[in-house]
Amino acid sequence: MRVPSRSPGQQPGVTPPAPARRTPVPSRAARPATPDLAAYREAVAELLVEVGALAGTAATAARQVLLDQRLREPAIAEVLDATEQGLIGARETLLLELARHQPNDRTSAADLTALVRIYLLSRIDLMWWRDAPTLRTDEQVNTHPDLIDLEWLRRRGLLGFRYQEQPASVLGRGARVVRRRLLPEATPRTAGVTFRRTRRELVALLNDLAREFARSAPPGTPPLWVTSFAHSTEHQYRLRRLGHPAMLPSGHCLGWAVDVEVAWYARFGARDVLAEILLARQAAGELNVIDEGSAWHVCLAPAARARLRSAYEAEMGI
Repeated sequence: MRVPSRSPGQQPGVTPPAPARRTPVPSRAARPATPDLAAYREAVAELLVEVGALAGTAATAARQVLLDQRLREPAIAEVLDATEQGLIGARETLLLELARHQPNDRTSAADLTALVRIYLLSRIDLMWWRDAPTLRTDEQVNTHPDLIDLEWLRRRGLLGFRYQEQPASVLGRGARVVRRRLLPEATPRTAGVTFRRTRRELVALLNDLAREFARSAPPGTPPLWVTSFAHSTEHQYRLRRLGHPAMLPSGHCLGWAVDVEVAWYARFGARDVLAEILLARQAAGELNVIDEGSAWHVCLAPAARARLRSAYEAEMGI
């Protein structure tokens, strides 16, 4: 039942005061399109120091309180809230990842600190490409019109970088084992790519990185090596079942990320050279780079898309 108002109403000859003007709360769509990524990465680095101090099992509750507080700070919250999940969704997902984390010899997240770092830095990918459709199935990866088959380009000498496919048969896996025993350092110790498809812009990016790396690395250094291209959400779940910290959502499942081998180049005196090249591209706003140990995750920034598409078409003579 509606309760009648007890207000005396407007009195004759009295002008009511103007109502206080409320500052509108911006919706997620109205938030800044380009948060300060340097401030975000710095805030994440500071958070990691505190997470490292609370890495023990007994500190679970304290770690959750810490994350609740720090993720709401503007430098971090602006990025998380600009992703499709939003701040709350990102927080809940991170806590679930921490709860299920089981370190093993396959994971790039050796401890909880590494897991938090990889997770939070990977949110930059999702902020950039929040409107890109997700490649949910293997079939979508293999048939998507925006992804091209790298093998066709490789056979024509149009790729400046290398990769190797994951053996599809028992015979192929056996041959790989024998080759590694005979030449243990000839190639990175990686299982190989499951999908050899990626976007045209990333082909141009990798060719460009390969040229810069070849100019800067010591003589005799092998070409740039890529360990992962686009893959599906379906594949991410397979990786998770094997114990890998495959993040969901992921820039790989949007087709805009690759993994580049870095640690293997230490034997050629070129690891730091490659790392500096990748970090310089990140500082220029072209990439998001995440050190995942042996390989580094690399995601293209939208601002570089048009330039690299033009570069691809020029290289391929389109």
